[in-house]
Parts: sequence; C-alpha cells; structure tokens
Amino acid sequence: MKKMKLVVVGNGMAGIRTIEELLKLDRDLYDITVFGSEPYPNYNRILLSPVLTGEQTIQDIILNDTSWYEANGITLHLNSTVTQINRARKQVLTDDGKTASYDRLLLATGSKPFILPVPGNELKGVISFRDIRDVELMIDAASRLQHAVVIGGGLLGLEAANGLAARGMQVSVVHLGATLLDRQLDSAAAALLQTSLRERGLSFLMEHQTEAILGDEQGAVCGIRFKDGSELATDLVVMAVGIRPHTDLAEASGIYTHRGVVVNDTLQSYDPSIYAVGECVSHRGMAYGLVAPLFEQAKVAANHLALHGIGRYAGSTTSTKLKVTGIDVFSAGDFVGGSNTEAITLADPVGGVYKKLVIQGDKLIGACLYGDTVDGAWYFRLIREGKSIAELREHLMFGEGAIGDTGHAGENSVAGMPDTTEICGCNGVCKGTIVKAIREQGLFTVDEIKKHTKAASSCGSCAGLVEQILISCVGGAADIKPKSEKAICACVDYTHGEIRKAIREQHLTSISQTLRFLEWRTSDGCATCRPALNYYLMSTWPGEAKDDSQSRLINERAHANIQKDGTYSVVPRMWGGVTNPSELRRIADVADKYKVPMVKVTGGQRIDLLGIKKEDLPAVWKELDMPSGHAYGKSLRTVKTCVGKEFCRFGTQDSTGMGIALEKDLVGMWSPHKVKLAVSGCPRNCAESGIKDIGIIAVDSGWELYVGGNGGIKTEVAQFFVKLQTHDEVLEYTGAFLQLYREEAFYLERTCHYLARVGLEHAKARVVDDAANRAELYARLKFAISFEQDPWAERLEATPARREFETLTA
Repeated sequence: MKKMKLVVVGNGMAGIRTIEELLKLDRDLYDITVFGSEPYPNYNRILLSPVLTGEQTIQDIILNDTSWYEANGITLHLNSTVTQINRARKQVLTDDGKTASYDRLLLATGSKPFILPVPGNELKGVISFRDIRDVELMIDAASRLQHAVVIGGGLLGLEAANGLAARGMQVSVVHLGATLLDRQLDSAAAALLQTSLRERGLSFLMEHQTEAILGDEQGAVCGIRFKDGSELATDLVVMAVGIRPHTDLAEASGIYTHRGVVVNDTLQSYDPSIYAVGECVSHRGMAYGLVAPLFEQAKVAANHLALHGIGRYAGSTTSTKLKVTGIDVFSAGDFVGGSNTEAITLADPVGGVYKKLVIQGDKLIGACLYGDTVDGAWYFRLIREGKSIAELREHLMFGEGAIGDTGHAGENSVAGMPDTTEICGCNGVCKGTIVKAIREQGLFTVDEIKKHTKAASSCGSCAGLVEQILISCVGGAADIKPKSEKAICACVDYTHGEIRKAIREQHLTSISQTLRFLEWRTSDGCATCRPALNYYLMSTWPGEAKDDSQSRLINERAHANIQKDGTYSVVPRMWGGVTNPSELRRIADVADKYKVPMVKVTGGQRIDLLGIKKEDLPAVWKELDMPSGHAYGKSLRTVKTCVGKEFCRFGTQDSTGMGIALEKDLVGMWSPHKVKLAVSGCPRNCAESGIKDIGIIAVDSGWELYVGGNGGIKTEVAQFFVKLQTHDEVLEYTGAFLQLYREEAFYLERTCHYLARVGLEHAKARVVDDAANRAELYARLKFAISFEQDPWAERLEATPARREFETLTA
C-alpha cells in the first residue's frame, strides 16, 4: 500500500508532539516531511530562560535531535520557511525554492511576539524573547552593554530580566499594569513576587506606558520615553508584551482565521485536509499559550490523522504552575473570585508563602499559590472534577497531606490518585505513564523518570510529586536525596556542604576561583549560587576573601529596603531600641522635609521611614546621621529589649543594657540568614525572647539563653541552651553559637532549620561543653566582624561603596 504524504509546517513542540503521538498509533501510514524556519531541531522553548542565564546550553534543551528524525524516516528541512500553500494542487512552497506535496497538512506555525507599534521599534538593540536567536542576541548584548529595559511584566519578561541580570546587566522592567503576572497571580501574590525580584536586583516601573524608543546617531537604542514624558536611558530593549497566533501563511492561503486558525473538535480547519495545533489555533474562540493544552490538541489531531476518528478536543481547563526565576507560583480556575464566592487566605510574607483558595458553595473554583505549590496539582484536580469539599474544608488550606491525616489518605494521597491524573503539565505526563515506566523499566531515580517520560524535565515544579510516586512504587529502594544533599543550583552538582568543604580545604578565596575549581557549568554562576558562594568565602576566609557586592541581594547593596512601589525604607540604628530626643527630632525633621508618607515602629522596636525616593537616600542618611542598613540583610538585624530592672518592678536584670551590649558586640555580622535577638528582663518575657534566633531571659541568679526560635506563621519556639551568670558569659556564649551557625549552616538556612539538621546536642557539645572550642569560636567571630562591619563609615564619602550606590540609583 502506498503511503500518504503528511507535511508539517512548524518544527516546534506542538507539531512534533503530534508526530510523536501519530507514530505511536501508526508508524507506516505516512511519509512525513517537516519544515522548520530555525536552524535547530525540535527544542524545549520553555527552557530558553535557563539558556539565557547560562544554567543550560542549547544542546541541553533539544528534545529530538536530527538522528530522531532519521530513525523515524522523517524528512526534515531546517532554515526553510513555508511561504505558500497551493490548496488546489496540495503543495507547499518555501522561501528557498523547495516544494512538497501533501495528502494531509498540519499547521503548527505557533505564535509571534507582539512588537509595540511605537517610534523606534526597529532600532538596533530592540529585540523580542521568543526563540534561540533572541537568546543569542541577548547573551551577546549582555557581554557588551550595561543597561537593559524589559517591556512586559509577564512570565517571559521576568525571565528575560532575570537572565540579563544574571549576566551582569542592570535591568529595569516596565509594565503597563499595576501588578506582575496579572493573568496568573492575584495582587497579593504578585506583590510578594515583586519584592523578591527586587531583592535579586531588578528594578520596576509599574503602570508606565511606552511612547517611543530613542536612538542615537548610529541607529542604536539609547533610551525609552513614556507617556508621562519621563525618560530612561538604556542600551537594550526587550519586548515581552505578548504573543499573537502566527496566521500569516493560513490567511494568505485562504484558510479561515479568526484570532487564530479556526479548527473544530478534531483540530481540522475549514479545509478538511488541513489540520492545525498549538498556539496558532483558535478553538471555540480560545487560543492557548500553555504547553499542556497544546499537547492535548496534539493527541487528538494524531488520532484523526491516524484515521482512528474517535478523539475529540473540547477545550482545556488550564492551570499555571511556573518557576519564576526560581520562585514557585501556581494558579488555576477563578482565583480572583467575586461577590458570590468566598476566599480562604494564608499569608506569610517573611517566609515567602501565600495561598488563596476561592470557594463557591461547596466547590473549590480557584487557587493561587506562591512559594509553596506542592499541593497545586491536588487543588487543580478538585477544581477540574468539581468535587464537593464540604468534608475537606477544615483542612483544605493545609494541603493534601493534612487531609490524609484525617483518615482519607486512601482517597487523596499520591498513592490514591487515579492513573489519569496529570502530574507534569509542561509535558502532559499523567501518573499512569510514570508508574508504568517505573515498573517496566526498573527506574529508581527522578532523573531516570525524566529521561523515560519527560516528567519534571521542563520547569521542574512537579519534581516533588514525581518523587512521591517513585517512593509509592518502589518504597525504600527509591534513590531520593534529602534536601540537604541536593545540589546548590542547576549550575553544578555539588551540595552546599560539599562546596563549603572545598572552599575550606582548598583555600579558595574568590568566586571565580571556586567556579573554576569545582568546574561550574556556567561561567559566572547564577542568582541562586553567587550570593551563597560570596557568603561562604567571606565567612571562611575573613580578611582574605574579597566581598563581591554584586553577588549580594539588592537590599544589602543599596543599604535600604526596597518596597513594592519602588520607594525605599530606612531604619536608623537604635542600640537595643533605645533612642533620645535629639535623634527623634532629626527623624521627625527628615520625615517632614522629604515628605515621608509613613513613619512606623517596627516589630524589632525601631523606627521605620517608609516611602523614601531613591534619589533622596544619600541626603536622608546624611541628615539623620544615624547608621542604616542593618535591618535588611542576611545579617544581625536587631536586639529587642524590655526595660528590665532599671524601671520595671518585675525586672530581675538590666535587660536593656544587655541588649545594647549584644548589639554592639555583633554589629556588622553577616550570616547565612537574618538573625534576630531579644533580651527579656524577667520570665514574663515581654521582649518575646522565646521565638528569636537567640533569646535571653533574665532570672534572679543570672540569664537563661535560648536558641533556634523563629516567629512568623511557622513559629518555632526557641530551645533552652544554657544558664549563665555574668554579662561577659552571655556575650561569649551568644557569639560562639552564632559563629558555629555561621561556619556550619547553609546559605538561607535559619537557625531553627540548622539545629533541626545538626541537632541541639551537637551545638551544645561545641559551645557549652567545650570551653576551649567556645573561646576559639568567639575569637573567630570577633576577627571576622572586624573585616565585615561598618559600611556606614564609607557611605557618605567618595568611595567605591558610594559610587556603587550612585550606580544602583542612577
């Protein structure tokens, strides 16, 4: 029997997934020819962002290399764009003179980036972010240029901004809306995301409309002008304001289009021999830009191309599970809600977790998650299936695990999920496919599952569910590393502990030296690993390792706390929370002069000036004449005190004096995470010492020292460490414990998590039971602080620190 001819226009993820599905159904039905306008075989467009940051290479994201096409008898034409369809002759013609006949034609032309119709949009240095060529242009630009503007606060815009920043550019994101990712997140989650991205060094201009892109005499970008008349200098403009279905070819060929190539439920166009899938399609008035719906379309189209004739695509209920520059976000359904709905919310801004569940009657209709998205798939299943949540409501916010504790684990745990449950939305992989691969292929690791099923191989946000399925299938034989044993980031395979050990044993004193010795995959690291490396080097080799300010979070670099509206917060230092009339007058005068919109007392007993403009910061610091910058970094924050025996009739010791002494003793100390202390003058504990990293409570005979506390929504009560008698003992034991934490904790590991990992008895053995070691720890802390402290002394002078600040605020 002579084979029919199938021509595929488009070599992207949707078109080639259709071919993969077709080959499963019938390998011998068609001679297949594929035309791709790019010079690369089929690649994972979702992973362009890691290529931009340098975490992966182009080769790493190829889904099907040229050998796959050859092995399946597919004729592949790269760098060849179909420009005409002769529907009468059933032929396609290309820009390089090729022709191909078809019995069936599959249009998978995807989408094209929308370029704002403003003056200057064709200048050299104006690019989009859609394919490998765009990434190559951005990588080249980052090697030569300094300033970039990304227009668009959606996913692509944020990924482009993060990638350029990771390559050393100063990046501003311009967004027309009031919140980022406004199609995927509600305002509260978007605010958390924006704050986190600011801490990583990105700047934002929200509710700004671009009027023109400005060029220099050589025709290159030099700036951007907004509708309000303001301008911003830049060397590069990245347009990431949206996509449009690529329907030019279909329209020129007389195929009916309306916001895409119009198709029916079989993915057939108005021409019965022409099918279409992917972002170029309009189905029931909807165009989908997410991968999962496109793969659903591919499966149905393949079914009909294989002449089975039983598949039907009825549209997709979409969820969005993304990893935005390393931050997990998820949304599904109607996560905004309305007058006839109710919302349950959980917010922990300090811990970086936000959850919102929207309920209508007894059904969950929407969910928005930030930071903790592990239960996203479960919430999505409840939304899609429309199940009653009446019996689950009390535990709903706490996720599927909490439901299991109520006696319904068989119904709701991973083990109880039906095989049809979609686990990997990026690649459309269901639980049954993963289970089958594990059992038939004898898989014992998540990496093996990625290789055989593609689950968790794209954004990676479903890796936790894949791990749970693996464990449910093979139990203790699953090769699952605990979090502490996982690589620091995608740039390298070493863990935090292994990297710290290498830095110490090999006497590595710079980031570049460490990257070379440990054979980092990326030449400069990324926004995840560089701050950690910088801390490990500084804490291991004080006085030798040079602080790399560009590897610090933006709050530490700018010595002020960026707020969600782009203004800054300044917290003047007040030792132990004690101030005087002179300081208060200066604070009031500054607040009046610079029209500070809010003056607030913080939880740490300090005064916060909120809403200060960037350009006013140097003058504010100078007129306050009070150090600032301690309340924002991964460092000593504040020591909270009560008044103690000096004024309080219940006080047993001078808690205020002890708090001041501790803060002065530790000032300038950098640490793996923020560190908060409190000193209470009696067991009534008015300073809340029981939930601090270091809590000191006065008793009649001296002081009780507690460690590992943490406030917030996941409160950890501090554990009793030691009872002391003298002022000097408190300083020594506190400093020794903190130095042990500095030397052994992983970057971004709070004291409570450090102690959970190593055990309280380990810390006691090193600090309480070993006097010589305690003295050495305290001495090492004081030596390190002598090199780390007092950036304030340089801040108002013409020093590198000042020049750096001026660059940041330019």
